[in-house]
Amino acid sequence: MSRRKLTGNEIEIIVEDKGAELISLKCTSTGKEYMWNADPQYWGKTSPILFPFVGGLRNNQYRYKGRTYTMSKHGFARDMEFKMISQTDSQLWFELVSDEETLEKYPFSFRLRQGYKIEGRTVKVCWQVYNDSRETMYFSLGGHPAFFCPPDSISKQTDCYLTFDTQQDEIISTQITPEGLAGPVKTTFPLVDGKLQFSEHLFDDDALVIEGNQAKGVDLADKNGESYLRVKFDAPLFGIWSPAKIQAPFVCIEPWYGRCDAQEFNGSVEDREWGNHLEPDEVFEAGYEVILL
Repeated sequence: MSRRKLTGNEIEIIVEDKGAELISLKCTSTGKEYMWNADPQYWGKTSPILFPFVGGLRNNQYRYKGRTYTMSKHGFARDMEFKMISQTDSQLWFELVSDEETLEKYPFSFRLRQGYKIEGRTVKVCWQVYNDSRETMYFSLGGHPAFFCPPDSISKQTDCYLTFDTQQDEIISTQITPEGLAGPVKTTFPLVDGKLQFSEHLFDDDALVIEGNQAKGVDLADKNGESYLRVKFDAPLFGIWSPAKIQAPFVCIEPWYGRCDAQEFNGSVEDREWGNHLEPDEVFEAGYEVILL
């Protein structure tokens, strides 16, 4: 598989054609790597794109126009080969186009584009979804970037902090069931000056799923509470995840336009919570930023 490098004055990124996945983000002056290295001992991905679904479906299935389709967690785009369609000194763009294989799983014609733009110490991840169908298209879309946490080899994850861009003194998470669905239970995490310290059991029930525009950015902060990386977004919900009970040396901060099925959901695809729709020939645009601090 091909890898594409883009070097700016302050940061350098590498992107794989498979999944158009960002696999490296380095500071050019120090050589320090910020992206997780996909060590399969913990998790063999770095920054997969989630499309056309985010999270899991009830019984791994969804319904549309009376037909039932099977779909794996987070959809198929992350495992498919994208085509690089544009490269400049500061941008890379990739595209995935629907084909016979995708239409068997997902009955809509689409073009999915993922772009990367370097500006100073920021990489902007850009999404464009084109509906090439002759009917309304239903989809979810999200990012799943993983970053080293702790940022050094001396500390451990529980020494570090999450800092939320919010005026509230708490963050409320929707608890995920053992089946990977959104349950009715909500967990409240008190914040101190916007900060939440990692704990040994923070991810025992899977990801934190934070709905309803509770924050517009999340920092990773070291043992001194000093932020070293920020993920900034305008998504209506986001996830924070690290593997449960093993103190893996990375954390994912995941802007989402969509979510797993609710535990009791029994409708068709157009009825899913937090889903999106596009009319024929419309384009959906979104994205997020990763900033080195």
